[in-house]
Amino acid sequence: MKIALGQINPTVGDFAGNAAKMIEFSRRAQAAGAALILFPELSVCGYPPRDLVERPAFVDRNREAALQIAASTRGIDVICGLVTPADSDTGKSVMNSAALLRDGKIAFLQSKMLLPTYDVFDEMRNFAPARQQSLFSFCGEPVALTICEDAWNDKLFWPKRLYTVDPIDTLVRAGGKLVLNISASPFWIGKREVRRDMLASIARQHRVPVAMVNQVGGNDSLIFDGSSIVLNAEGEVVARACSFEEDLIYFDSKNLAGDLHEQLEGDEASVYAALVLGTRDYMHKCGFETAIVGLSGGIDSALTAVIAADAVGPENVIGVGMPGPYSSAGSIDDARSLAENLGIRFELLSINHAVEAYRQTLKGVFTGKTEDVTEENIQSRARGTLLMALSNKFGAIVLSTGNKSELGVGYCTLYGDMVGGLAVISDVPKTLVYRLSHYVNSRRPVIPLTTLQKPPSAELRPDQRDIDSLPPYEILDAVLEDYVEDSHSIERIAADHGFDIDLVRRVVRMVDRAEYKRQQAAPGIKISAKAFGYGRRLPIAARSEG
Repeated sequence: MKIALGQINPTVGDFAGNAAKMIEFSRRAQAAGAALILFPELSVCGYPPRDLVERPAFVDRNREAALQIAASTRGIDVICGLVTPADSDTGKSVMNSAALLRDGKIAFLQSKMLLPTYDVFDEMRNFAPARQQSLFSFCGEPVALTICEDAWNDKLFWPKRLYTVDPIDTLVRAGGKLVLNISASPFWIGKREVRRDMLASIARQHRVPVAMVNQVGGNDSLIFDGSSIVLNAEGEVVARACSFEEDLIYFDSKNLAGDLHEQLEGDEASVYAALVLGTRDYMHKCGFETAIVGLSGGIDSALTAVIAADAVGPENVIGVGMPGPYSSAGSIDDARSLAENLGIRFELLSINHAVEAYRQTLKGVFTGKTEDVTEENIQSRARGTLLMALSNKFGAIVLSTGNKSELGVGYCTLYGDMVGGLAVISDVPKTLVYRLSHYVNSRRPVIPLTTLQKPPSAELRPDQRDIDSLPPYEILDAVLEDYVEDSHSIERIAADHGFDIDLVRRVVRMVDRAEYKRQQAAPGIKISAKAFGYGRRLPIAARSEG
């Protein structure tokens, strides 16, 4: 039988829009001869709904939308994700479920058993787990229907398992001949390969085909890459959807032949596509049409502007140069050249008068004090004020331009360069910023060569360079990856890389002390295994390891 995977981009809470999209995809699949179509986890309401599921009206509208889909898709079986009421003694009122819609009604329900609580997930907060699961029949064959994490506990794949039960093992032992998995599995570098290898291990171990449909799109900080796949019992990929875009693919459940659509290869291409998708969806789903980017002439703001232009079109991006007392003529020229290359609007607003006004206002109270980082931060905050004024006047969103390296060690200014509604590259280390910028220019040279070649500088004092305050970014990024993403100790980081232990200790101290800044930062787009934000929950008032 022909089965379709409907890889869609839902919006959380947009029941009418999500239902319309699923009805459209179902009708297309039916016209192509498919007998069944799968949609992602919680596709009816969008993932992750978080505490919205505590609102009874949200749960009711979710069920109404599912019934609307059922009534509008007679003639094809539809599997979709939705929230259902829980009959549980856990105190949770709802479950994360999958519904089989058949002949205009909900013919079968399966609820998620394994509820993740690591990284960005907090499903035990919102959902009650299923106590048991069962098979359903499709074309006379018993089928195992699972939801995302239910597939992530294979004893032969993971050296340490998080759960005592394996839903897929139980369902296959009960007679399941085909494993279907509906997912909302977020992207990070390397995640697609891990996901594919894990599903291949399941297929080979149980000698059954496995089909996984994954959500695509950006919801807040999370990017869902899609990359839906079907594997035969040998673990070979027989059908594959595109990455980072909606797609509809088919496979035959008997001969296991299917569509093989191209996917992006390489970290730079994948990360760039994720950042563009995340920026576009964040803006559009939040109701913004125009983006504002402060252009310093540096590489971070250049990359952010390129991403914005690709995300929403150059006609919807405003670049703002804001030269100050120590801005070089070259930086201003680079900012203007970038804007011209991209075809975005460019405004030049000097902060000199504003900075001088601040100095005069503070002159009396600062009597006897030497100039220090305070005066540097005044420049940054003057720029932030201008950007937010433009945001208010034009109803546009400011995209902040700080990278993960700077945010990690607090080399950024609260209410200055940190202002904005979305921190586009806040999970992109500086070394990856350079790689992405070269990738961008390999497609079309838009970032000025001088921007790529000049030493990084905030230009807040004469002849300032980032290396005056920070280790070289190659060293800094290696320390940050080991400490932030892998939680390695100072001693291990120093030994593994041959770094001076005092240098590592200094970086770790900076990371820990900057927690208060990060918790006031704009949300960012997650592209690493461990990003700053709600996937890394640390106290502010705590003693530093360093």
